[in-house]
Amino acid sequence: MTAVAMTACTGQADKGSSKEFNYMVDKFADLEILRYQVPGFESLSLRQKQLLYHLSEAALMGRDILFDQNGRYNLAIRRTLEVIYTDYKGDRENPEFKALETYLKRVWFSSGIHHHYALDKFQPEFSAEFFMNCLHQVDASKLPLQQGENVDQLLAKLARVMFDPSVMPKRSVQSGDDDLILASSNNYYGGGINQKEVEDFYAQMKQGQDTIAPISYGLNSRLVKENGEIKEKVWKVGGLYSEAIEHIVAELQAAIPFAENDAQKAIIEKLIAYYQTGDLKTFDAYSILWVEDTASEVDFVNGFIETYGDPLGMKASWESTVNFINKEATTRTRIISDKAQWFEDHSPVDARFKKEEVKGVSAKVITVAMLAGDCYPATPIGINLPNADWIRRDHGSKSVTIENITEAYDKAAQGNGFGEEFIWSDTERELSKQYGFQSDNLHTDLHECLGHGSGKLLPGTDPDALKAYSSTLEEARADLFALYYMADPKIIELGLLPNEDAYKAAYYKYIMNGLMTQLVRIELGKDVTEAHMRNRQLIAKWAYEQGKAEKVIELAEKEGKHYIVVNDYDKLRELFGKLLAEVQRIKSEGDYASGKALVENYGVKVDPALHKEVLERYAKLNLAPYKGFVNPIMKEVKNAKGEVTDIVLDYSEGYAEQMLRYSRNYSFLPTYNN
Repeated sequence: MTAVAMTACTGQADKGSSKEFNYMVDKFADLEILRYQVPGFESLSLRQKQLLYHLSEAALMGRDILFDQNGRYNLAIRRTLEVIYTDYKGDRENPEFKALETYLKRVWFSSGIHHHYALDKFQPEFSAEFFMNCLHQVDASKLPLQQGENVDQLLAKLARVMFDPSVMPKRSVQSGDDDLILASSNNYYGGGINQKEVEDFYAQMKQGQDTIAPISYGLNSRLVKENGEIKEKVWKVGGLYSEAIEHIVAELQAAIPFAENDAQKAIIEKLIAYYQTGDLKTFDAYSILWVEDTASEVDFVNGFIETYGDPLGMKASWESTVNFINKEATTRTRIISDKAQWFEDHSPVDARFKKEEVKGVSAKVITVAMLAGDCYPATPIGINLPNADWIRRDHGSKSVTIENITEAYDKAAQGNGFGEEFIWSDTERELSKQYGFQSDNLHTDLHECLGHGSGKLLPGTDPDALKAYSSTLEEARADLFALYYMADPKIIELGLLPNEDAYKAAYYKYIMNGLMTQLVRIELGKDVTEAHMRNRQLIAKWAYEQGKAEKVIELAEKEGKHYIVVNDYDKLRELFGKLLAEVQRIKSEGDYASGKALVENYGVKVDPALHKEVLERYAKLNLAPYKGFVNPIMKEVKNAKGEVTDIVLDYSEGYAEQMLRYSRNYSFLPTYNN
């Protein structure tokens, strides 16, 4: 499970002396590309750097997988556009070419033709005729033509997908009465298979399974129907995506000699075994080894992990992060993890849903050195894994806060005018200035370390019972846990916040974001669709409605503009605790009907008048609502004998440069993966 940044952050690029770090890279559409620094990398040992290098190469090797998972035409479209972008001989300032360039940058960012957050297909702002002319101007041998296919046939196929709004309109549909599988355009399921067939297939597979340690069926496969038979195509060496996975495995094998200890070596070897077999029991064994390794300074995530993109919350997107511990900042998270049982015991949820013994909760602050797959260019700011509830129960969980990413967001946001436009008064602005960064990091720590790791399922509850609503409700549960405890006196006692007012910065920001400012990420007239955004609106709107009679929260008006005012922070905390208790009950009991009602009633629909106002006010600030990052280039330094003497980082690469380099060096899959 991952935490993503609540609000869009932006700022001006640093300019001046060479000592200043240039965060700004590019800006287009609704996106801004930033750099992140990797402080402390130079101080690592050569062995650690070499380990990071090979793990980072393994991360980049899987890039094509996510593109294909997100839609079967994504690789064909990306590769075609890249040929046009690099070989176009016409006027590159032509508005249509500039529009094609922007479209390609969006495809790179979203790993496909659907918005990375809203999941709607974005429409080209260049014409089909211009696209056709470009295709006929470039060298056809460079295009992703299939055997026997000509340029006109490629054009007809791609133009239909790109330009017709009715074709593949949404990557993933996760609510409503439609067949969620047929309505979704992702590539987790083969054409023609419907939701009932998927649910029946996995229900049959789960019959008689071990309910104590259930397998995450469907996690690493595409489900297809061939000749009337439904079957899985497993993502593994020798299976689907083998061409990329073989390269991932090769780099993991290259990393083994540089492992810091035997435990880390065993983790990498088990991950390789999982990739080679596709056996989900082996994945569970790997996950257990991984979560129990708390000694290694270098760490990584690599594999099919998060299920946000699957309408039924079963199949996982491919992702990777590579990182090392921030020892100084980790003091904060270790204080939290050491008190995990206290937090569990004092939670406002029903005693039936609490863990009697919290096991193996570990937490640390990390410095990320490479992002890939579903963590790139948009990245989480915190991660809590493994996702299997039974592994959490029996072996614990590992949580991280990615502080060099949160710092990059914070630095880039300074002086952007957002607070002056949307925050109610100087009182709240001063709270944000003094405690915003600190309280945001603490919220992420509590969300990942304790929120996701808290509570338990009742015996016999299906981990997949909440279906399409599982991701939203799980994120709500973790957010509510964090929000509830941020205001607890125990936090000040532990030295995690400086005083009893500091938590209010996080409370105010959360409500303002959930009710108002996150709407800048949604097109006017559209519903909220992304799980994290639904979660935040659900919490904020529920608290607003429940506290309306006592005016706990007000939507106040000043000079024709609306603002959030929190009148009673203590009462707001009580409301957070009440909702936490209900969301935990829903998860523990697998109460699908109540979970669906909560999400649909509070997390989906938007007030159109308020939405319009927020969009207009935000537009005047000339900010981008979404942020992503380019990675540093990790380079080997070799002596005359060819021996590696150092690994260095280069921060100079631009966004298009990086994406084109990745396409040249890390593109291994066929254009269509059947």
